Amino acid sequence: MKKILFIINRKAGTDREKRLEGAIGRHFPANQFEVSITHLAYLGHGTDLAREAVKNGVDTVVAVGGDGSINEIARGLVDSNTAMAILPLGSGNGLARALKIPLDVDKALRLIVNNKQRPIDVGYANEHLFLSNAGVGFDALIAEQFKHTKKRGLAGYAKLVLKSFSSYNPEAYHISIDGRQLDEKAFLLTVANGNQFGYEFKLAPGASVFDGQLDLCIMPPVRFYHLLPVSFHSLMGNIDKTRYLKHFTGKEITIRSTSLQYLQVDGDAVPINGDGSVRLSVKPAAIKVIVNE
Repeated sequence: MKKILFIINRKAGTDREKRLEGAIGRHFPANQFEVSITHLAYLGHGTDLAREAVKNGVDTVVAVGGDGSINEIARGLVDSNTAMAILPLGSGNGLARALKIPLDVDKALRLIVNNKQRPIDVGYANEHLFLSNAGVGFDALIAEQFKHTKKRGLAGYAKLVLKSFSSYNPEAYHISIDGRQLDEKAFLLTVANGNQFGYEFKLAPGASVFDGQLDLCIMPPVRFYHLLPVSFHSLMGNIDKTRYLKHFTGKEITIRSTSLQYLQVDGDAVPINGDGSVRLSVKPAAIKVIVNE
């Protein structure tokens, strides 16, 4: 009998949660699955619950929520035999979209029952794990501001972008990628493991969580009127073919700047400590994930 643990981020609301638990009961009959359901209660709880699940021999931990809670749960599953599944109930759902996991609850649950697993790479930015991307440019500023706003979703994010764009001064960065040295001034400086931010916005359309490498995306300083074509090409998945983006691949990346304060990892802002530099690396095939294949 397979042991399945659902870890739910409770932002979904009571009625939706009742429907979700009903759907879980339909897809996971008690004579085939030993199902447990628990909820995130504090920052870092997902990591603690995932580590406990590994110790208890749970076959699959299902992360129910958005990219932030998925990231938190993934930290507790690295290098274990416990697989992670995703039930995408966030706003952007970047990793789920990259893995082509359905946003429909019933379809996503059927994938978990089918249990087709594949190991994915994870990235590290200093000590912080990321599954989709990490960045130190304008996206890091917006992530820091987004952390303090009550208006969530794409509309809230877009409002912050428009409000902060005119006052943002792109930084000059010194970058080392597998020993190659670059000096670039950038509006966005993002390192991608997966191919998108979420909402189908792709800075690294060719990036893959299965290829054992990271994609470095450098967007030079842009004007306000460039935001529309940048957004269009990101949604179309061809931004890497335009003049708006420089693209490199590698396994070890170091980023230095005189005023680095924080970075974003999978959309969440974290402070940069130490010497103010960010060291990024990839850990291939680090977590087994249930995929849509």
